[in-house]
Amino acid sequence: MGMLPGMSPAPIPLGPGTSGTSRGDACPGALRLHAADDGFLARVRVPGGVLTAVRARALADAAGRLGDGVLHLTSRGNVQLRGLRDGCGGELAEVLGEAGLLPSPLHERVRNVVASPLSGLDGAGFVDVRPWLTGLDSALCASSVTPGLSGRFLFALDDGRGDVSSLGPDVLLRGLPDGGSAQLVVADAEFVVRYEDAARAAVIAAESFLAAASEVTGRRVWRVAELGAPLAELISRDLMAAGLRMSTPGGSAPAPAPQSPPDFVRGDPEGLDEVTRRSWGARSATSGARGTARPATTHASPGDEPTTTNGAAPLIATAPFGSFTPDQWAALTDLAWRLPQRELRMTPWRTVVVPGAGPADRPALAAAGLITDPTSPEARLGACIGTPGCAKSRTDVRRDAEPRHPTLPTYWSGCERRCGHPAGPYLDVTALPDGTYRTTEERAEPRV
Repeated sequence: MGMLPGMSPAPIPLGPGTSGTSRGDACPGALRLHAADDGFLARVRVPGGVLTAVRARALADAAGRLGDGVLHLTSRGNVQLRGLRDGCGGELAEVLGEAGLLPSPLHERVRNVVASPLSGLDGAGFVDVRPWLTGLDSALCASSVTPGLSGRFLFALDDGRGDVSSLGPDVLLRGLPDGGSAQLVVADAEFVVRYEDAARAAVIAAESFLAAASEVTGRRVWRVAELGAPLAELISRDLMAAGLRMSTPGGSAPAPAPQSPPDFVRGDPEGLDEVTRRSWGARSATSGARGTARPATTHASPGDEPTTTNGAAPLIATAPFGSFTPDQWAALTDLAWRLPQRELRMTPWRTVVVPGAGPADRPALAAAGLITDPTSPEARLGACIGTPGCAKSRTDVRRDAEPRHPTLPTYWSGCERRCGHPAGPYLDVTALPDGTYRTTEERAEPRV
């Protein structure tokens, strides 16, 4: 196999259980495979969830040739390939590298970036985050420091509608109403930077965090919330050293956009119980592309039909449990291939946006077993992989899973780890050692 783009001259082990970095966290990647009960597992990072049709087909080819054929979406808009055969690491790396899905082996596990999936499509939001997305990924892969980030570290690019800012990111960029600036938020540190400097500022902030984390003794610090020390002064110094113009929020600076309600809620949170409504707050803000006031939309839920700037409505679909069979994935990629954008956008809610597609394309997707109706109970149902895929699971939760709340998502977990659970309010159903389930209402940061 030839050297992949961005690969260092020193060989990097590609087999199961190996890593392209020296960090000790256990997050799997495309080069570090995880041994599960149903075979090996690879997690392919796709910043912002954006896939060209060509790359989407390459993923399906890898899943079918090397694994169980199913593409499993994660709560960060990435893809997991399961059931991979032993010793396939080199072949998988070659397939991903040729498709452009592995731009830097040294950085592949730290390319954790979520972005407002409807940005630039529906006329909502203060900015279009796509330039941030490409700029951030390039700067992240160009940095000699960022390979030290944990595979859990998360960047979020929010266009101002408040959807991905609610996912507990370590570094947040949020579009502001003037359309020409961004709010950079890292724990206690908040700055306003120019739109064109935002991606670079986010990477500098991550490098500042690593510098601070290296000073902590006696424990490993994977994420900003674990640091326990202020970052504002350090980030400010590093941004100034890089020559970036910035200011601190205050005075007449715009207030942060409100957090979005759960993804099944569109518009105001009618139908939520009073406690949940108070905790999330009513969405009364407006937003617009590059400073033009427009009504904000919420998460990219199946069946959402916000009006786009060209008059079309983005089509949003999902599969049961966010696991797409080969036929279901082919239906999406074939549709995307026929459209001008030739693109799919995977979301942190395990849905897929098909830019340029509309309601007329739904019957073909429904025929493949995909869900495009937000009122469908399956659109609010999630579960971990359960048995037989996971040795830690106590039961086959996907066999037992059913919706158990009229409005909140229901998430079924095979053990207390609750892998992949959603952010925000949800009904948690967890398997217990005695074969029963415990049901509670939760509000939490998602786990991949």
